[in-house]
Amino acid sequence: MHLIPPIELKNLYPISDKAKSFVFKSRKCIASIFERQDPRLLIVVGPCSIHNIDEGLAYARELKILADQVKDFCHIVMRTYIEKPRTRQGWKGLVHDPHLNGSHDIETGLGLARSFLIELAEIGLPAATEFLTPHLAPYIEDLISWGCIGARTSSSQIHRFLASYLPMPIGFKNSVDGNIDCAIDGVHVARTPHCFMHICDNGKLRQVQSTGNPFSHIVLRGSNAGTNFDRVSVQKALEALRREEVPPRLLIDCSHGNCGGRYFKQKEVFQSVYEQIQEGNQLIIGMMLESNKEAGSQAIPAQLCDLQKGVSITDACIDFSSTAELISSLSSSMSMSLTQS
Repeated sequence: MHLIPPIELKNLYPISDKAKSFVFKSRKCIASIFERQDPRLLIVVGPCSIHNIDEGLAYARELKILADQVKDFCHIVMRTYIEKPRTRQGWKGLVHDPHLNGSHDIETGLGLARSFLIELAEIGLPAATEFLTPHLAPYIEDLISWGCIGARTSSSQIHRFLASYLPMPIGFKNSVDGNIDCAIDGVHVARTPHCFMHICDNGKLRQVQSTGNPFSHIVLRGSNAGTNFDRVSVQKALEALRREEVPPRLLIDCSHGNCGGRYFKQKEVFQSVYEQIQEGNQLIIGMMLESNKEAGSQAIPAQLCDLQKGVSITDACIDFSSTAELISSLSSSMSMSLTQS
């Protein structure tokens, strides 16, 4: 079964000039934070995965209000993960199974994902996603402000090449077992130009030439064995980046291995990382949080009508109320520090 080519999907769901301009500006803003020309913190926050468009948009509207309230000190980008990497089996994400029933209606999933991302750009909320399937990139890349190469693909050559080609800052996560060298190697590769095979807008495979991505960086996400957000781990990562002669910048994921799989521990990680920033570590450019309208997670029930609204169907998340309190508190603290200085 042939899928709709990217150009046809873009024609069905076109990006307005307003939205296009917004995405361009938000990418530039994140690049400025990376270069530390902009002193604000990058906060990538949102559901572990998007499984319901209406619920995702309801969350986005609340997040937009929060983003406007803290914009002087934080640049908020919403997690809009529309694919999910699986260690073994499980739901593969909105694009691959939009009906949550194993029907794998990918073409519908592509349309839902693109329309959702357009809505975010129209309301003025930057989007972040993991680029898991390289072939998906041409369908959505014009709507993404920050991208991620995940823990299971940071060592993949094609993902590194893709990162060198994508037009937004890209974070490489350390591996599931805690190896940060694969992420650093990914950054090194992504910063340089490459010639490789890629799907173009008409859906055909073609040879492309990348220019390199100067804003690629690592993301510390902990591991199955433990955390890596502490001061010692952060300094070791920064030293390793310096040895590789790449900009010593990093983002810290408060979820996954860094919270030990206990979603509520994200708050402690977030606060600990901010303490390091307060102590003078300006090379931490920001944090990631997994957050949804309601706390926790749920399995996909046999009857979809039994799904709880606003609750993740993948990783457990903190609730939006706690998220807003955490980020607002950080913003207030940054404001106070600026006043005292």
